[in-house]
Amino acid sequence: MSTTPLKIVVSGASGLIGRALCARLAARGDVVRRLVRGEAKGSDIRWEPTNGVLDAASLEGTDVVVHLAGEPIADGRWNAAKKRKILDSRELGTRLIAETMAGMKRRPRVLVSAAAIGIYGSRGDEVLSERSPPGSGFLADACRLWERSTEAAERAGIRVVHLRIGLVLDPAGGALRAMLPVFKMGLGGRLGSGCQWMSWITLADTIGAIEHVIEREELSGPVNIVGPAPVTNSEFARTLGRVLGRPAVLPAPAWALRLVVGEMADEAVLASARVMPTRLQTTGFSYVENDLQTALAGILHLRRPVTS
Repeated sequence: MSTTPLKIVVSGASGLIGRALCARLAARGDVVRRLVRGEAKGSDIRWEPTNGVLDAASLEGTDVVVHLAGEPIADGRWNAAKKRKILDSRELGTRLIAETMAGMKRRPRVLVSAAAIGIYGSRGDEVLSERSPPGSGFLADACRLWERSTEAAERAGIRVVHLRIGLVLDPAGGALRAMLPVFKMGLGGRLGSGCQWMSWITLADTIGAIEHVIEREELSGPVNIVGPAPVTNSEFARTLGRVLGRPAVLPAPAWALRLVVGEMADEAVLASARVMPTRLQTTGFSYVENDLQTALAGILHLRRPVTS
């Protein structure tokens, strides 16, 4: 870890990962500034990604840019307008940051840009690493576009890391927050066949992994931000029910999921991605939690013994 405080700019700082990352970086002594839309307060930097507004002078002296902003994919059904927002938020914002960094005289040395394991598509039981080719479908196409949008920074010689983020577990947001009320009522269970693989990671390990890629200069290109022990959806449901002390035996049929959320059911909810964190492991990243049951008990503050 660097002993010299870094000057780090973070977009998407109000999201689940962004809030935790900013707090962690500030706690370790780094100077953290947020990219914000609307009124900029204090040390915040205003930007308008859809209008191409980002003043390069405001990034002067920055060492690292961490770009996490993007339209949420699970916020509402997908229609043409929603899909356009998902694509534009990733392409326009990422390209604006990359081109702004590339045009600076004293460039930040690292761009850490969010992406997702959705780039692999739904691949059944296939074990996937960073060397695996992209899959097919809307999310895979969106992720490819997302990653390509950093090209200006790469051409300028800036080290660029693509965070292919999996299922981040934390009760404050994301999929786990949505699941908890149902499982606490004893109404949880597998989704569809339950055979689809879920590549999970705790929020704490996600933040640790981002710190790791900032510090490790040999890391560039795609890095899978997942834990080393993916599980099937059936196993995930059983484990969450066991940790909560509730039954988890009520399945949600695939047809019902498609009826409720439409196309997103097959692209996200029922998609299978058995992703391994090969590059994190080969560069010495150490996980706080790699056992699902222990991880869920810890983040839900349920420290009592849980029987299998």
